[in-house]
Amino acid sequence: MAPDSRFDCARDKAVSQSECEQRGCCYAPGSDSAGPPWCFYPGLYRGYRMGPLMPTLHGLTATLTRAAPSYLPRDISVLRLDVTEEATDCLRITMKDPSSPRYEVELPAVVVREETDAEDLLYTTEYQPDPFGFIVRRKTNGRVIVSLEVILQPTPALTWIALGGILDLYVFLGPDPQSVVRQYLQVIGYSMMPPYWSLGFHLCRWGYTTTNATREVVQRMRDAEFPMDVQWNDLDYAYKRRVFTFDPLRFGDLPEMVEEFHMRGLRYILILDPGISTTSPPGTYAPFEDGLKRDVFIKNSSGHILIGKVWPGPTAFPDFTNPETRSWWEDCIRDFHSKVPVDGLWIDMNEPASFVQGSVEGCPDSELENPPYTPSVVGGQLSSGTLCMSAQQKLSTHYNLHNMYGLTEAFATHSALIKIHGKRPFVLSRSSFPGIGRFSGVWTGDVRSDWEQLRYSIPAVLQFSLSGVPLAGADVCGFGGDTAEELCVRWMQLGAFYPFMRNHNDRPNAPQEPYVFGQKAQAAMKSALNLRYSLLPFLYTLFHHAHTSAETVARPLFMEFPSDPGSQTVDEQFLWGSSLLISPVLKRGAVEVAAYLPPGTWYSLLNGRPLHSRGQYFLLSAPLDTINIHLREGHIIPQQEPALTTTASRTNPFSLTVALSAGGWAWGDLFWDDGDGLDTFETGNYSYIVFVAGESQVVSGPLTVGEALAGLVLGGLQVFGLQSAPIFVLANGQMVMDFTYCSEMKVLKVTNLALPLSEVLTIRWIL
Repeated sequence: MAPDSRFDCARDKAVSQSECEQRGCCYAPGSDSAGPPWCFYPGLYRGYRMGPLMPTLHGLTATLTRAAPSYLPRDISVLRLDVTEEATDCLRITMKDPSSPRYEVELPAVVVREETDAEDLLYTTEYQPDPFGFIVRRKTNGRVIVSLEVILQPTPALTWIALGGILDLYVFLGPDPQSVVRQYLQVIGYSMMPPYWSLGFHLCRWGYTTTNATREVVQRMRDAEFPMDVQWNDLDYAYKRRVFTFDPLRFGDLPEMVEEFHMRGLRYILILDPGISTTSPPGTYAPFEDGLKRDVFIKNSSGHILIGKVWPGPTAFPDFTNPETRSWWEDCIRDFHSKVPVDGLWIDMNEPASFVQGSVEGCPDSELENPPYTPSVVGGQLSSGTLCMSAQQKLSTHYNLHNMYGLTEAFATHSALIKIHGKRPFVLSRSSFPGIGRFSGVWTGDVRSDWEQLRYSIPAVLQFSLSGVPLAGADVCGFGGDTAEELCVRWMQLGAFYPFMRNHNDRPNAPQEPYVFGQKAQAAMKSALNLRYSLLPFLYTLFHHAHTSAETVARPLFMEFPSDPGSQTVDEQFLWGSSLLISPVLKRGAVEVAAYLPPGTWYSLLNGRPLHSRGQYFLLSAPLDTINIHLREGHIIPQQEPALTTTASRTNPFSLTVALSAGGWAWGDLFWDDGDGLDTFETGNYSYIVFVAGESQVVSGPLTVGEALAGLVLGGLQVFGLQSAPIFVLANGQMVMDFTYCSEMKVLKVTNLALPLSEVLTIRWIL
């Protein structure tokens, strides 16, 4: 077998030739141990044999049997195959041991399975009985979607390596990428609707050591006129680093500080780690003592509380799969909130992370701790930097539940905040799992302050977006190491287009708040922040569509242009929705950027200059104060005059930016509500407006009008791609005096309007 076609038959350990051949595999050593595997499966390696396919209510079932055992211990000789037709565009294939039930992840009941007719299915399935294999094809053209083939195929190929358990595969037919994402989210659940204020700028540092230091940061941001909505504190606030406490000396007036922030239209968030200190003197730390009484902590294999070690020292870990734990967690948050009225919670260290391997007492020598195959994890063991795999939780062992710890904590925290606030909650989680977007946003962890991490942050945020977590971002300017002024400016420009934007810094590093840099750098940062704040109505509308229709917010180009070859590999640019293209500078010293523009006309959001693309790269000017943003022809985006907080900006006049197509048409929309009410869309307490341009006019049509729209007005608009200068402009039939036309850029600007958005509006230009 050719070296590049080999499938490794010894992932569990290095084996000799005789050991390899005893496994029924081939042995061919090479000169490089890092090259193709020396021990590899033969092309006709025998697997399972499939029995007759039998019909079930929603698909087919069959029995799979092994003729001979493999080299792995505890082989399962008989498997049950279930093929479920979930929908016309979704197929589910499950293989499990019918004689030994295993833990299975419970999926949310978010959609009802469709009753499907075989003629309507978008796929066909083919089965090879001996040795077992299956192929899923697209019915329209016969293209193979999935093939785990009988003959071990040459590269390229995808190999799944599992420690055990159940193989549960979903096949989504699309046919386009956005449809695949929607079909996936119909299984794991659509994302939550974030509070409006959470889309503003957030500022944090591990190292704001007192309330006065925190106040000073807020005041300096305000004095320098930087927009900001949320001030954060890392673990500095906690007494001896114990969560649900605040230091009586350094943060003794924390409640008063938070109320001051609220009076200024700001919000406040602090960190909340899951590790609960176990060493406080008796009667001094209710979270642990109450948790002991209510039996909420994860146990070790002998039934005693598992003790790890995190920031406060020896710690116990809540088991969020236990309903009583979720109730206790809510009580802890409620009690703390009654003293410190936080607006959201940042759940960190929730992999769960521990500074000792497994526990302070180690872990037992068992198959859960040392399985036949261990993936390439940091530390070389599954319990490295976390809990023992044999630890006991309510639903199952930690071995089965480890990857879901952050998800279960996010669910508990989200639910608690709803009950305590009675408003839309904000939760930010470091650990994630499919479905976490229903309860939380995420950030990309402790990134370094360097240009490489700046570039990598784009595909990282886009991967979260494709996975149903639209509220995502990286630590702006980097978390670890000292940033540089140019790097921080470019990161602030890019970060202004992360769906979640937070500047966060580690303790030993140089300060990186926007106000610490030179005047030119500050001006560039301020420009980027003001641009973001002006676009928040558009961003909020995108989140509405993500919440209700599984649309993506930050979007890779291939999602919107799947048939354009040039868009397939672009990972240094991205879109907001279908219409706004972001092309940041990602290299030190660059004052130009090579930006790919998919086919069509794209207008600079800065001045309306059009670029007509056949699907090609353009070299764009990008001095330090500029990030290139382009609006796609045929689209209208709503904007709002920015302010220092969203509390203030939400009362300002709106504007429209209209990018006409070659035929003179464009379309856009606006979703608007109170910004933090629960289920406003589901209960009808919202406004939804559609904007249409065509035939020398723009019409605004409110389809639904809610209370939050009252008093808000359209203050102006700009029209890109208007080929001739208007003679005059009419707004609802009345002559408009304040308009200009730039013949070089073909841009019409209309200002000083005051038209109620709750009514039908028509702005017409006469050529």
